[in-house]
Amino acid sequence: VRAAVLPQRGAPFEIRELLLEPPRADELVVRTVATGVCHTDSFARDGHYPVPVPVVLGHEGAGVVEAVGADVHDVRVGDHVVLSFAHCGRCPTCRAGRPALCRSAYEQNFAAQRADGSTPLSAPDGSPVHGMYFGQSSFSTAVLAPAASAVVVDDDVDLTVAAPFGCGFQTGAGAVLNSLAPAPGSSIAVFGAGTVGLCAVMAAVIAGCSTVVAVDRNPARLALAEELGATHVLEAGERVLASLRQIGGGGVDSALDTTGHPGVVRQAVDALHVAGTFALVGSSALGTEVTLDMPHMLFGRTFRGVIEGDSVPREFIPQLIEHHRAGRFPVDRLVRRFPFDQIEAAVAAAERGEVVKPVLTFA
Repeated sequence: VRAAVLPQRGAPFEIRELLLEPPRADELVVRTVATGVCHTDSFARDGHYPVPVPVVLGHEGAGVVEAVGADVHDVRVGDHVVLSFAHCGRCPTCRAGRPALCRSAYEQNFAAQRADGSTPLSAPDGSPVHGMYFGQSSFSTAVLAPAASAVVVDDDVDLTVAAPFGCGFQTGAGAVLNSLAPAPGSSIAVFGAGTVGLCAVMAAVIAGCSTVVAVDRNPARLALAEELGATHVLEAGERVLASLRQIGGGGVDSALDTTGHPGVVRQAVDALHVAGTFALVGSSALGTEVTLDMPHMLFGRTFRGVIEGDSVPREFIPQLIEHHRAGRFPVDRLVRRFPFDQIEAAVAAAERGEVVKPVLTFA
């Protein structure tokens, strides 16, 4: 396979030839057609998460199944699939139907190896390269993944649009539809108008929210949020809290942060009505802390963390694809495609705010 290897934290990606093992009994091999580039990949690259190196990152892969293990019966060779996060399937939360909150989620997704410590990737000289990042390491022309992470989609689904459903798209939409579950006619504020935030805006429209406020510092992102259904847009800053209280008649029913910035989180929580709910989605470095007003929280306000949109991917991703087909979830407007070899340009464009969702394509 050809893969974008991160040789050390903070370094540029290097396109290298690697060897990929055949699948074990519960695994499959997917020829990659496309993969999204996610903010979490940049966080791992820059060392904010202790991912081992050298490693192949990438966790929004989509492609065609080329091989399946002996115990895989629900996915077949030739199936088109979207790959999502890894989970153990055995812990109490997995058994309760909440795989995004798998009790070993960190090890399953960030350790970049199998549970037994092995990796399916190696250099031509036999030295190991960490793979299985989020159960896939999709910055590669082919990936080995747990079969349970694969979501079969119809052959006519554009995989260059479908790839980010595996993380970014389902995270934003699921945070609204699954976690916050706002009532029709309610109000919601979304902080951050990147991939996750804009998907949250679209999901709020699907949910029937009558007031949908997007907050960001990028005017182009705010304009796009309006086009996607936001009823109000606010430039990030100190006046946001007062504006939200005015728009919502004292506050909003729900708020969602995608930035991971402690000051923004505090602002979002302070904007809640009595009995309002805040959802934290944004990534931040390990050890990041936020200060809250305790009397404010006493009045029935809820603070909850959300991973992967509280999604069961095999159920939720097909639902989102149907919303997309019906024009209710136009995520194709977020996507810009880059050839795989231009991975550094794709990452840089996203970090500059020029692209909402870069998607790498493979010939």
